[in-house]
Amino acid sequence: MSAREIRVIGDPVLRTVCDPIREITEGVRALAANLIDTVDMEGRAGVAANQIGVSLRAFSWSLDDRAPEDRLGCILNPVITELSDDLIEGEDEGCLSVPGLWFPRTRARFARCEGIDVEGEELVLEGEGLVARLIQHEVGHLDGALYIDGLERPVRKRALREIRQRL
Repeated sequence: MSAREIRVIGDPVLRTVCDPIREITEGVRALAANLIDTVDMEGRAGVAANQIGVSLRAFSWSLDDRAPEDRLGCILNPVITELSDDLIEGEDEGCLSVPGLWFPRTRARFARCEGIDVEGEELVLEGEGLVARLIQHEVGHLDGALYIDGLERPVRKRALREIRQRL
């Protein structure tokens, strides 16, 4: 497979709620491989399917601090099943679809999502810090949201202004 081009803000596919994957076909396997190839690049932690133009519920991750067998992966039909009440505030977050801009975004400190892998086996991704942020960010993409949607009002105004200046 190969790395795919990342869609950027303004592309309607990023605002589309992605459809669940109903059957694991060769096309779905190819999508998973493309997602993994696309995320496996310097500076990338996660890529959602709609970021590469496919409106299906899947995302990939690349987490350098994980064991080699868990460093890269792809989850199909992820559902967030747990978020901690404890929040991480003030950490800057960025997005490949909003390139070059980072803004403080409050997220749950811990997140857990459940889905399946390309073999149809149950898959759980969970963790704190970067993993929690990744899960919330990527599932947000699959729901048609961008991280800027959840910024606090004054920060969101600044973000939108900076985005308009870049487009």
